[in-house]
Amino acid sequence: MQAAIAVSQSATAPLTGLVLDEAPEPEAEPGWSVVRVVSSSLNMHDLWTLRGVGHPAERLPIILGCDAAGYDEAGNEVIVHPVIADPDAGRGDETLDPNRALLSERHNGTFAEYVTVPTRNLIPKPSWLSFDEAACLPVAWTTAYRMLFTQARISPGDRVLVQGAGGGVASAAIKLAVAAGAIVYATSRSEDKRAQAVAWGARAALPTGERLPERVDVVIETVGEATWSHSLKSLRPGGTVVVAGATSGMNPPADLGRVFYLQQRIIGSTGCTRSELIALLTMMDATGLRPVIDRTLPLSDIHKGFRLMLDGQLTGKLVIHPPTPAGASS
Repeated sequence: MQAAIAVSQSATAPLTGLVLDEAPEPEAEPGWSVVRVVSSSLNMHDLWTLRGVGHPAERLPIILGCDAAGYDEAGNEVIVHPVIADPDAGRGDETLDPNRALLSERHNGTFAEYVTVPTRNLIPKPSWLSFDEAACLPVAWTTAYRMLFTQARISPGDRVLVQGAGGGVASAAIKLAVAAGAIVYATSRSEDKRAQAVAWGARAALPTGERLPERVDVVIETVGEATWSHSLKSLRPGGTVVVAGATSGMNPPADLGRVFYLQQRIIGSTGCTRSELIALLTMMDATGLRPVIDRTLPLSDIHKGFRLMLDGQLTGKLVIHPPTPAGASS
């Protein structure tokens, strides 16, 4: 089968370590299932792997890709929950299992014609959701859902700032928070992305670092060093910053004086549980929310897709289509 494989890592030239090559079709071990991938999507996690951040070189080569929607062995339409973990080891939350792994960390990922996952990780795809839409959810949309509703516990009327409008998690967070009745502010360096955030329902979208009209209850932070100071300054006393990424750098000034004096809460968030993915689907069904898809590309053009991501040219998600295997229905 055709697959996109990480074979080396480079902090400055990550795409040099990504190759398209043939790989053996996977076979499922007991308790696991084979899924034919119809749609997948790009995530920053894939670029972190290629840069060598959080992924030991001894785990290479490995097939990249965390998101997938497709068909199980019985022909059922499924969405793949990408967190491979034991809920019992995480006291009921598989994201807290010390040995958890996202697809493509210890197990081959979804940028291929087939992928194997624990059967528990298969969730029926609703008929009202296309394969492309479904493939946008497992990482970005569920990350945003957990940040907003599990970690920040937002309520209607809460003021929410989403930093870095346009990214996969940020676009999901804007739409989910608006649907939940929050008043949403967004930031971006791009005028087009700010306009898009307003079109999604944000009350206002401002240039990165610009002062907000009011302080907020919650900040959704995935940018890191470039926005951290602004996130803390934008937060009301007792407010909460939820952090699920740091694309611009991992070590901003902590500003501990502000944190303790204003009793600000800083909460980390990683991935989601299977039940949170199901809850997200329930919310989408009730509200009519759908993912923002920038474009689709065949697997053969995956380098182009990552270049667009590196250059900040995407608004929402980029969906990847592996080849349809011979004899399979499209």
